Amino acid sequence: MNDQPQDNRPDAATVAVHADSGYGDELGVAPAIDMSVTFTRSSQALFHELAGTPRPVKFYGRYGNPTVDRVAKLVSGLAGSEATLLTSSGMAAIFTTIFALTSAGDHLVVGTECYGETLELLSELERFGIEVTYLDKMSPSAVDEAITARTKLVYVETPSNPLMTVTDLAGVAQVCRHRGIVSVADNTVASCVNSRPISAGIDLVVESGTKFMGGHSDVIAGAVSGRLELLERVWWPQVLVGCVLGPLDAWILQRGIRTIALRVRQQNATALALAERLAAHPRVERVFYPGLATHPGHEVAARQMSGYGGLLSFEAKGGFAEAAAFVSRLKLCTYAASLGDVHTLVMHPAAGWRGREYVPREASFVPENLLRVSVGIEDANDVIQDVLQALN
Repeated sequence: MNDQPQDNRPDAATVAVHADSGYGDELGVAPAIDMSVTFTRSSQALFHELAGTPRPVKFYGRYGNPTVDRVAKLVSGLAGSEATLLTSSGMAAIFTTIFALTSAGDHLVVGTECYGETLELLSELERFGIEVTYLDKMSPSAVDEAITARTKLVYVETPSNPLMTVTDLAGVAQVCRHRGIVSVADNTVASCVNSRPISAGIDLVVESGTKFMGGHSDVIAGAVSGRLELLERVWWPQVLVGCVLGPLDAWILQRGIRTIALRVRQQNATALALAERLAAHPRVERVFYPGLATHPGHEVAARQMSGYGGLLSFEAKGGFAEAAAFVSRLKLCTYAASLGDVHTLVMHPAAGWRGREYVPREASFVPENLLRVSVGIEDANDVIQDVLQALN
């Protein structure tokens, strides 16, 4: 597994603490929060000059904010990117990126096994004349074959949520560069500690800051990182839509980021140990975790990730009823949505749509007995024992 910092950068634990050092002239070890919504200038000329500057930090809160800008530099350090835009949620990051880079009549290529609400968003965009090709396998050759003269963007999510499908980032990036198409990767499940898609050649990386970055279920945020030229194209639609991150939420986000490397490495170790125990359990049909040698994407994951992540899924024998019973028997783990938290969170995705009139697109590929486990930072043995007792 690739366990060395990419591009000779300092380790992620160091970057998470020091990437924003020297910002401004404040002396506080903990950064201050600038809550001002609007800023003044000494002359009309200076004011209007600032109004015409892309991404101004001190003009109006929807355009930029010093606290948000500082945290964006922190995220850029972890992502290895030229710049970062922070948004009001991970879905806001995805929407503004696609909205900014595509128009009616354009074509987009995406993997079928994406986060469910990403698929729902793409369905909404199809109403406005954006054509989407969904690939069951996001291999470089399949992506190359799916690209047409109208393709503007290729969107990958690796590992995918919740089936943990792994995509060859460098291979897809090479295809996109050769064809002159923007590549976007959702790095939420991997986290910026375990994977740096930009180092693999991906143009833009979106990530839900709510998850591993924040890590404590106390802030909703999103990030788009990449080349400055592309981000400036995304920034203006973000201003128009208004899905910006507030300074208080940005401050909470940076406090979570300071410990992301420590948390994620603990979660990596616990998830791998749990996956190995589940793979050998008689009441489990299949385990989805790229850290297992039996996972079809294991070789690619070992090459492009420095850790296999804190999220895994498995199918419980006995169908929907047994999966539901498993959840009811948990004592330590928490039954709740989201992932990347300090608590171990368990979800039964099919319970969200079973018996309802509307069935989301993800129901076509997510088994009804699938259970998703986002391991926290509790003692690994305690987490494993709780899961095993709920199975038994």
